[in-house]
Amino acid sequence: MAELDLTQHKIGWIGTGRMGYAMAYRLLKGGADVSVWNRTKAKAEPLAEYGAKVVDSPADLADCDIVFTMVGGPADFVEVTLGEGGVLSQGTKPRMLIDSTSVDEEASAKVRAAAEEMGIPMLAAPVSGNAKVVKAGKLTFAVSGPEDAYNEARPYLDAIGRGSSYVGEGELSRFIKICHNVFLGVVIQNMVEITVLAEKAGVPRHAFLDFLNNSVMGSMFSRYKTGSLVNLDYSVTFTPKLLLKDLDLGLAAARANGVPMPVTAAAREIVQSLIGNGYTDEDFSALLTLHAAASGLELKSENKEVSDGLSD
Repeated sequence: MAELDLTQHKIGWIGTGRMGYAMAYRLLKGGADVSVWNRTKAKAEPLAEYGAKVVDSPADLADCDIVFTMVGGPADFVEVTLGEGGVLSQGTKPRMLIDSTSVDEEASAKVRAAAEEMGIPMLAAPVSGNAKVVKAGKLTFAVSGPEDAYNEARPYLDAIGRGSSYVGEGELSRFIKICHNVFLGVVIQNMVEITVLAEKAGVPRHAFLDFLNNSVMGSMFSRYKTGSLVNLDYSVTFTPKLLLKDLDLGLAAARANGVPMPVTAAAREIVQSLIGNGYTDEDFSALLTLHAAASGLELKSENKEVSDGLSD
């Protein structure tokens, strides 16, 4: 791939949590001019070492060409854009807004409508991947909004990850993200089922998953979840409650569109059971322990070093 030119626009970045920090870092390493803001300033300050300008308010980013937002949720997104001191609350305004926060269509549409009234195109750009995926340069975006704005912003999206998919106008990418997370819930449940089946028949988890990952059925997801399943490491990347919320959103959309989703419905009830059994602060891969218990199998960590597939 040809080297990207990231010097054409002044970039503003709002939100430097685990994901936002890693994404902004990739832009800085690519040579972009980036100014950053985070509610807890100390979380943004380390980026200054890589050339970022750390500002005191979202409003201080109003003179940027493109402003990215990656914040905690819908209320935060509305606040940092339209609230007092928000990036769209000033006389000077950015030329484009790109949001990668996990927000609902309602909050996204509210900010989009306000931005469009000001003559500012907005792209909804939810992502697939966690902070480790960002660091490996393998994050992907689903993007919706004005296509000409997408074409202008695409070099920056490509610099953050490994590519983006333009899916249409308006909030379509928010819908795509729900579909993506429904797939996530169904895949992890089937993955733990077959892993428990293989182990109960006598195959070590690491051996079974090594085969799976090298087969035609292996994926980036199966590879980076292998460590969790082999070593029972349920450090949070996505909680069961958040997964349940997205499964419910997917099933509601299915009812509204007349699409039967029996496998998703079954996965939803199992995730509900996971939460009912007290797994609220762990990663959703704790479904493995729930399924093992239902199968009469006592799990132990295999204490194996396994590749997450991200740095290969």
